[in-house]
Amino acid sequence: MHADIVVLPGDGIGPEIVAATLPVLEAVASRYGHAFSFAEHDIGGVAIDRHGEPLPAATLEAARRADAVLLGAVGGPKWSDPNAKVRPEQGLLAIRKALGLFANLRPVRPHAAALGASPIKSELLQGVDIMVVRELTGGIYFGDKTRSETEATDLCRYSVVEIERVVRSAAALARARRGHLTSVDKANVLETSRLWRDVTTRVMRDEFPDVTLEHQLVDSMAMHLLSKPRAYDVIVTENMFGDILTDEASMLAGSLGLLASASLGSGKVGIYEPIHGSAPDIAGKGIANPYATILSAAMLLRHSLGLEAEAAAVEAAVSSALDAKVFTADLAAAGQGVDTRTAAQAVVDRLA
Repeated sequence: MHADIVVLPGDGIGPEIVAATLPVLEAVASRYGHAFSFAEHDIGGVAIDRHGEPLPAATLEAARRADAVLLGAVGGPKWSDPNAKVRPEQGLLAIRKALGLFANLRPVRPHAAALGASPIKSELLQGVDIMVVRELTGGIYFGDKTRSETEATDLCRYSVVEIERVVRSAAALARARRGHLTSVDKANVLETSRLWRDVTTRVMRDEFPDVTLEHQLVDSMAMHLLSKPRAYDVIVTENMFGDILTDEASMLAGSLGLLASASLGSGKVGIYEPIHGSAPDIAGKGIANPYATILSAAMLLRHSLGLEAEAAAVEAAVSSALDAKVFTADLAAAGQGVDTRTAAQAVVDRLA
């Protein structure tokens, strides 16, 4: 098949990890007889510097026409003033909204070779396999905002339709996995969470009676996620809760450098990116972990291009590289670790 992939390297380590990932996709194309074309565009801080805005019109138009989007990371200290009217993160929020990408999928499956890098006891991590589905285009991040000298407000708003569609996406994943969905809210306090719980209960009862539904309050979920992570299959939650819980869940995997994500809507196009940030402290040093970006590319193959065998091959190649202890600095003992390109090449070699 032929696929057009828009590449958004972004800021910090973004260009390095994306550059290391493209040869992996090229190796997939070569092995399986596909043709992938890559078109690079600006987003985030680099777009502000070059174009005066975090999401140039040309970038968005290219993304609309593409089969999929591979993204590095956005942001950095140069643009970190929280009072700035234009910020890199606005580009990320805007492109998700414009493409209608309402479900953010974040798999958490600790690799046996990397358990030692996690601060969590290894016996708690064996067998953990979680998919977190975060609603991506509603909630407090997108609600009306006010600010005066004496107060500020952020409106948290959800509609029935917004909740229904992300719950359906999560429930379909649960049905294809182990048949258990945990919905996370704060229904004892928040009206939006009460709506979330009511809609989720109805959708699951009427459309997914074969999937077990469990409700959890977000504060207790934060505790259970670390104390009994094996108890969870698919977790679905609203935007801000999902943002927080997925970063917490990253500690289960040992490093942010191992966690991929996919932002999906009702169509095939999606944005695929590692969940970590731009890591400006190591940018330009060539030591960033590319595995999360490579695993994001595997999700791209699976969800946007429908290439399941190819996606599984990439995931197996990353797993094999980790088995061989091809570790970057975030996974290795202090002062050790291979560079970004060496880690990526280990995956390419295993695909060949």
